[in-house]
This record gives sequence, C-alpha cells and structure tokens, in this order.
Amino acid sequence: MKFFPLIAFIFLTHTTFSQTKMRPLNELIDQTDSGWKLVKEWANTAKNKVEILPADPQKAKDALYNTQVTTSSPMGAIVYKTGGILIDNGWIRILGSGSQKLNRSLPDWNKGKSFKEFGEAPSFFLIADDALGGFYLLNGGALGTDLGKVYYFAPDNLEYEQLDITYSEFLEFCFNNDLDKYYAGNRWENWKKDLTALHGDQVFNFYPFLWTEEGNDINKVQRKMIPIEEQYNLNLDLRKQLGH
Repeated sequence: MKFFPLIAFIFLTHTTFSQTKMRPLNELIDQTDSGWKLVKEWANTAKNKVEILPADPQKAKDALYNTQVTTSSPMGAIVYKTGGILIDNGWIRILGSGSQKLNRSLPDWNKGKSFKEFGEAPSFFLIADDALGGFYLLNGGALGTDLGKVYYFAPDNLEYEQLDITYSEFLEFCFNNDLDKYYAGNRWENWKKDLTALHGDQVFNFYPFLWTEEGNDINKVQRKMIPIEEQYNLNLDLRKQLGH
C-alpha cells in the first residue's frame, strides 16, 4: 500500500494563524482521480466487508472545500467521492461527505470540536468512529508531536490510544485487520443483529460504563442506542471527571 505524507497536509500547510485563506475547489480536485483510484483498489481487495456510500455531488463539493484537503490524498478522495464508508456491517464508520446511512460529513462533524470555523487549523480531526462509542482521531498537534498519526479514543478506558499509523494505514486497518481480534471483549452476542437497527449518527451506550469493574463483561451490561454527539460529549466529560 502506498502511503501519503500528504495526509499531514491538512495540518502542516496551515500557518500559525488560526484563520487561513481557504483554497478554491478547483485547486483541491485532482483531475486524475489518483487518490480515489487507490482507495477503490484497496476496498476491492479488502478482507472485511466494505460498503461505500454514495455521495451527493453538491454536498461533496461543500465538504471538500470545508475540509481543505486535496483529492490526491485518500482522505480528500473519500470526502469528495463518498458519503462515507461502512466497515464490517457498519461497526466502523469512516466519514466522507455524508449520506442517508451516515448523516454526518467529515467537516461538519468536526466543527465545534476540533475547530470553531471552517478554515481554522484543526488540532485534531475526528475521521471515523465505531458502534461501541469509540472515536478515531488524526492528530494535528493536540495529542502530541506525531502529526498525521491516528489515535483511538477508547470507550473502555477513556484514553487516547496511539495506534502509530497514518490515515492511509488506518484504511488498511479497517479493510484488512482482524476486527474480531482488535475488538475482543467488546463485541457482545448478537452484535451483528443489533447493528442493523443502529443509524450512522448513533452509537450504543453501555451501563455500567465499560471502563468500570462492573462493566467489564459486555454481555452483562445494559445497552441502548443514543445520538453519537451525546456519547462523544459524555466521554469527554467523564474523562475530565476522572482527572485524565
């Protein structure tokens, strides 16, 4: 798999000023479709189930402009060419420009979280999440000096776990990694059946919390579907309360 130093483009090309001049759409679109050709090739040879959601052309343009990443990179290609990508029956949701099944775009989901207004340099980017209430972030400086590396905000310990992979390698992880092994202990009986009722803007919420001693057996805790925004804010609040 070819990896892209360009993935850190979104962070490294920003100046030290909080607001930067936004590049016009024609400068962001690679007419050779180089990034998308690679993503399609990787998806077509994936071991895990990959569902590429259709993009609405106007929403795709808006999302790409607001993200300010070129389509020569896998991230830009996914934002511009897809409404998002569902992995393993929708267990992992990779953000694109939004669709009926995944009603959130990458830039809109990050607005108010990693930056206030479009054009500001993000200190991180929320690039994907899972049904468990875990969040994948691309580091833009908030999580350390390893710019362009992916972290997992884990619901079972509320820590930012360094995965030491780039965005391209994260796609490789989603497409080909043994997810049953990676999520061992965090997949309950009949999770695939329950997943069919979950919307792309929802996650499963567990009580007792998965990071507590009482919540360490996922088959014995209560679970319900809640808005992902609510879960994200809850995770941040609980992390603060625990002194992380």
